[in-house]
Parts: sequence; C-alpha cells; structure tokens
Amino acid sequence: MARLIGAGPSDRYYWADTVKVLGASEFRRAHPWKLADPLRAYQAGRRPVEGAELGHIVLDHQRRLKAQVFRDTLDRAGQPNGDDVEVRVKGIVADEPAGLHWRTRTVLAVSPAGRVSLPVYRSPELVPVRNIPLSVPAYDDLRLWDLRFTGAARVEVTAASHGSQVLVSITPGPQAPDGRRVRRDQIDGWQHQLARLPDHVSAQVTVPSQEPNRWPEVIHLHGDAAIREQVATEHHGTRTFKAWGDGSWPVHRDAPMTLVESVLSAAQPHSGQVVADLNAGAGLFSAFLADAVGPRGAVLSVEPNVQDSQAAQANLRELPQAVALTGSVEPILAGWLHTRQAGIARGLAGRKVDTVVLNSPNAGPGLSVLRQVHQMHPARLVYISGNPVSLARDMNHLNQQGWRLEHVDVYDLAPNTHHLSSVSLFTRR
Repeated sequence: MARLIGAGPSDRYYWADTVKVLGASEFRRAHPWKLADPLRAYQAGRRPVEGAELGHIVLDHQRRLKAQVFRDTLDRAGQPNGDDVEVRVKGIVADEPAGLHWRTRTVLAVSPAGRVSLPVYRSPELVPVRNIPLSVPAYDDLRLWDLRFTGAARVEVTAASHGSQVLVSITPGPQAPDGRRVRRDQIDGWQHQLARLPDHVSAQVTVPSQEPNRWPEVIHLHGDAAIREQVATEHHGTRTFKAWGDGSWPVHRDAPMTLVESVLSAAQPHSGQVVADLNAGAGLFSAFLADAVGPRGAVLSVEPNVQDSQAAQANLRELPQAVALTGSVEPILAGWLHTRQAGIARGLAGRKVDTVVLNSPNAGPGLSVLRQVHQMHPARLVYISGNPVSLARDMNHLNQQGWRLEHVDVYDLAPNTHHLSSVSLFTRR
C-alpha cells in the first residue's frame, strides 16, 4: 500500500511512499536506517528522509536491479550495441553485507532550531538526525547533532577517504541588512562549539557572495581548508591529492582507486602518448595518466571550476608532462581544433590526441563536445558517467559518428541508493 506524495509534469507519473507491505519479496530486509525507512516513519507519524531509497532491499538484489535499469535504459534509447554488452554491477567488498559507512561527503541542512537535519524526499520539511549510517564512522564521532548551528543554512562535512582528517564547512543563512553584528556573534558561537572537536577536525565558514560570478568569502576557524586524499591502487601505485571539501571528488571512500583502475584499464596509456582528461576535477585521473605516458607524453587536464582546477595544478605540479587548464571544455577543444598554439602548456602544439577521458556531467557533455572529440580523431574515448539516460543518448550519437562501445564497467558506488557509476570504452569502427 502506498501514499501518493506528488505528481510529475503533466501528471505523467506520480511519487509515492510505501506505508504497508501486504506480501514481502524474498529480497526485502529490515531497513538499516530508521529515519529513512518509510514503514517506520509513517508509524511514527512522519515521512522518511531522503538518501537511502533502496535500503529495504538486500545488497545483491539492489545491484541486480541497477543492472536491469542500466540495460533497460540502453534498450529504450535504441542503443544499437546494447545487446552485445554484458552488464553486471560490481560492488565494493568492504560494503558487504549492509552497504553502510561509505559516504565521505554529506550536506546537512539546519533546522530553525539550529539542529543538523536532512530533508524529507521531495519536501521542504526537515528531520533532525542523530546518526547517518551511510556516512563513514568519522561523521558520527563528531556528534554534530549535539551542537547548535543557529543562523546557518547548511553544514557540509568532508572526511578523508582513508585517514582521520575531517573538514566542517558552515554556510550562513541570509543576513538581514543590519545583521552584521548578529552574523559575527553567530560565527563566534560556531567557532566556540567546534573548538571542542579533536585536532584532526578543521572548520570554516563559507559566506556566499551577494554578487554574481564572485567567489564566496571563506573564514577559516581552525585547521586546513583542504583534505589530503591518499589513493592506493593495485596496479598503478599510490598518490596523494589535495581536494577541497566542496570540490569535485568521488564520494564513496573506495571510489577513487576503483575508478582509477577502471579508467586506466580502458585508456591503456603508454609512454609518449597524448591524453586529454576533460572535466578532470582535482586531477585524480590526470596524475595517474601522466605517470603512464611518462616524460615524452602529455596529459591535458581540463576543468571549468576554478577551485578544482587550482587543486589540479597543485596535484600535477611535480609532473611536467601534465598541464591543468582552467576553462569550459567546448571553447578549449575549439582552440585545439582550429589553432596551432606554440607550447603544450597552452595547447597541443600540433600533436595528436591519442585518448580522450571524458568525465560526463549528469546531463551529459553536450553533442557539440562529442562532435569536437570526434574531430580530434583519438583512437579511444573513455566515458565516465553517473547517469545511464544521458550515457545511452550519447552512445547513439557516438555510434552514428562511427564509434563502437567495446566494454563497460558498471559500479555500485552508492549502496542503498538508486545511483550507479559506469566507465565505458569506445573505439572507432
């Protein structure tokens, strides 16, 4: 039995919460998170918080369902090679058997009373929380629910994937025109509370700019504004990265090493090659690719976000064959295609791109970017995606341009949610 909670556009579909199970599936289990369990939530007279919509399903069956969704999405999009591709969603061994304690980055809302909270699904309603089972244990150790963040809009918590470092970033709510004194008192109060946390916990306040296209003001309360992430891979060594708390970095604690292994296996980089890493974030793949192509090769790491690109510059500093370029992908590719710039630091300097690694936004990179990639004539395209719908659409476009899907790895890097990640290898027919 379900209770309707909303409708999609033009009433083409509806949203609902399960309120009673009349006949349970053999794959149903007790939900591991009370606040996110619709059955217990409605019994308590409230709705469930968002963030663990598949928690009532045993982990193996979650992955079978995700694999079916992936295949069905390719079929509905008319992907020509969909039937030829074996799809099995791979999980992380450390997530067994419940799929908990994997999330390293979480955004918490703040209630009017100053309590850290999570939103109800498809609702502005907030529910205060006292634990987050999907997050790494460092979250619960902070006991942020015992603190008061009155005046804050949200609290972002970032924990190192492997290590003890934690960054707490507070975003204040809107300030009244004459509220500077109040804001200062609020920040002093937050700093006083957070000072009681252990030394490995850093804290800052991020004040959004009132002007468009301006950086927010960051007020450091104590500690470091960046997280040091160590990524130890089985086949490609170990590297340490600088990553901003609100920057682009895989959320699952083991996602960085998992994705690096998959991307490099698909890219097959070797000495002397030129690789373009598009939407490269903090340079996670770029650094390992640069190791593989060596001093005679080149890696062009392109990232639109200025803060992430600055992190990439720091992470690639000791690799002269890697260059971090700040800017949108489309105009940078246009420059490579239509000009012969002098020097690899600004362009290709006449060199051919052997492989493109494309980290796709959720909505996809856009057809113009795919056309530009095609015009560069790389031998391989490695397409990283978190959205099978945009991936299926782009597969069709690439197929029309003469590309063939050779292989796809699909990963469950967000257990107990509907999200999945994939790394696809395309080659020219």
